[in-house]
Amino acid sequence: MKAGLVGFPQVGKTTIFNLLTGARAETSRYSSSHDKFNVGVARVPDARLDYLAQQYQRRKTTYATVEYLDIPGVKHGEAKAEAQLAQVRQADTLVQVVRAFRDDEIIHAYETLDPKRDVAAFEVELILSDLVQVDTRLRRLEKELKVKRSPELEHEQVVLELARAHLEKERPLRELELSEDQRTRIRGFGFLSEKPILTVVNLGEEDLERLEQVAQDYRLDFVQTRPQSRLTAVCGKIEQEISQLSREDAQAFIVDLGLKEFALDRLIHATYELLGLISFFTIGEDELRAWTIRRGTKAHQAAGAVHSDMERGFIRAEVVANDDYVRYGGMAGAREKGHFRLEGKEYLVQDGDIIHYRFNVS
Repeated sequence: MKAGLVGFPQVGKTTIFNLLTGARAETSRYSSSHDKFNVGVARVPDARLDYLAQQYQRRKTTYATVEYLDIPGVKHGEAKAEAQLAQVRQADTLVQVVRAFRDDEIIHAYETLDPKRDVAAFEVELILSDLVQVDTRLRRLEKELKVKRSPELEHEQVVLELARAHLEKERPLRELELSEDQRTRIRGFGFLSEKPILTVVNLGEEDLERLEQVAQDYRLDFVQTRPQSRLTAVCGKIEQEISQLSREDAQAFIVDLGLKEFALDRLIHATYELLGLISFFTIGEDELRAWTIRRGTKAHQAAGAVHSDMERGFIRAEVVANDDYVRYGGMAGAREKGHFRLEGKEYLVQDGDIIHYRFNVS
């Protein structure tokens, strides 16, 4: 999975990037003019996989990962803004960092703090970027259709005209109602305002001890009526420093601060919830591994995430729910209590399932 970190300059994007990936990308309190792109990978924390790793002691334990692209802050009206945003068109989701911390030495793009304004203003940037792309494609389609009629291109033209009318009302494409066929026809464009978006409010130190309440207040303001949107909050500066500590020391810090979980966990969980993602686990002879799929994926399709041969030659899935595995002390206990199941290809994989696939490719 790929996520694009976006936002205005001087909001703390690169600090959040470092927090997520463990990188040490350069940040600056004074300059927002750099054009550097940062790419890093975050390991998805999963206590269930931690527990299985203790039980099985395999040579390798592989966690799910999320790739993050941190692009330079986008300034309204800059010629390079479109090129910067184009870098995240292939991302599965956008993570917009919004500034809510106060620092007189770091000048905000709009000079004043107003997170709600910034969310709306950046949405307009996404909409305008998509509108340019739609207009460009429609002009090309018009020329092509004058030369030769094509039902496929005509269908594409109809959908793009719907998209243009919607964008001209300054509404994001994620709010446009389309059939699945219509949605498929425009998916390849990577329209930014169509992507699910996670808003990350970057708070100041003074808000850290009441972070959960502040996040809920912003959530009610920002995302209650926005489809495919979620919001979480972090105190980027402090929580990035905490992330550099050992897990034990960091755990003690967040307990003292009254936080329920690490910032990395909050961000990853919010992203998974936004995209409808779940994890299942496989236990091989050498490797214990977490796999990421969309909620509602059938057993044979999930097998394809492991290996195409498993999907092609699928016979049955041996399944134990993670909760049952823990409750009954392992596979043998779950089997004894009747919680070891053989499922067919239509079974919908559940979050935390431990699966062994039976397959045959001849």
